[in-house]
Amino acid sequence: MWGERNSSQQGDILEDGINEEAIIAVVCELRGKEVVFVSSSRVCKDMTSLDVARSELALAVFYLNKAEARDKICRAIQYGSKFLSNGEPGTAQNVDKTTSLARKVFRLFKFINDLHALISPNAPGTPLPLILLAKSKNALLSAFLFLDQIVWLGRTGIYKNKERAELLGRISLFCWMGSSVCSSLVEIGQLGRLSSSMKKLEKELKNTDKYKDERYQSKLQKSNERTLALVKASLDVVVAIGLLQLAPKKITPSVTGAFGFATSLISCYQLLPSHPKAKTA
Repeated sequence: MWGERNSSQQGDILEDGINEEAIIAVVCELRGKEVVFVSSSRVCKDMTSLDVARSELALAVFYLNKAEARDKICRAIQYGSKFLSNGEPGTAQNVDKTTSLARKVFRLFKFINDLHALISPNAPGTPLPLILLAKSKNALLSAFLFLDQIVWLGRTGIYKNKERAELLGRISLFCWMGSSVCSSLVEIGQLGRLSSSMKKLEKELKNTDKYKDERYQSKLQKSNERTLALVKASLDVVVAIGLLQLAPKKITPSVTGAFGFATSLISCYQLLPSHPKAKTA
């Protein structure tokens, strides 16, 4: 049960608008078996199986309400189908093509996000080479998303010049490949900076358990996140090469599909809500 919350308050959390902090806190409490506070109210341990199911489903609803999450799920379907079809005509290839076209709707006007990041101020203390690489990534990704809209217009028949649409589609893929390369280099640079700062912190904490230090834990978590981002960006470079058919003998449609499916799963994982620290009574 919900302790100090009545049934109407319960509905406010799990049904009306999906309060992210409340849902995540409840799920964390269920998995960690700790008493936490949600919106200044105590959440009890002795929850029924129905409460557990409701909280898990509410978290799933919150996740699926994100357009980005639905796009990445569709991306996994698209590249999974490409892997199965290996470029051969059939049901899998039809799923690949139709899902690819459907995904473009999710990305309409999404280029504004990277355009905003391009003109936003940089984090203090960031080296100039990393700033230039990050801005290049934003510019290339914004160009890819903008040109991708013209490709969508061409494939739907709104834009009549098919040859130009195909050319712009190829240019957009080169932009995406460039942004993935820049992203990989940025992550490598940031991992180097993190590694250096972690070594300095280890010297400070050599007489204590470093894994109990919040600063070290925070840096270690950031390092893991950036390592995963580096893996994803590197694999996306291979996917782009496959889509552009720059090395058709080595990077077949099946290889492209496998790598694309892997990066899609990584993206889905990265979009999962982060769990806040539980607060005991």
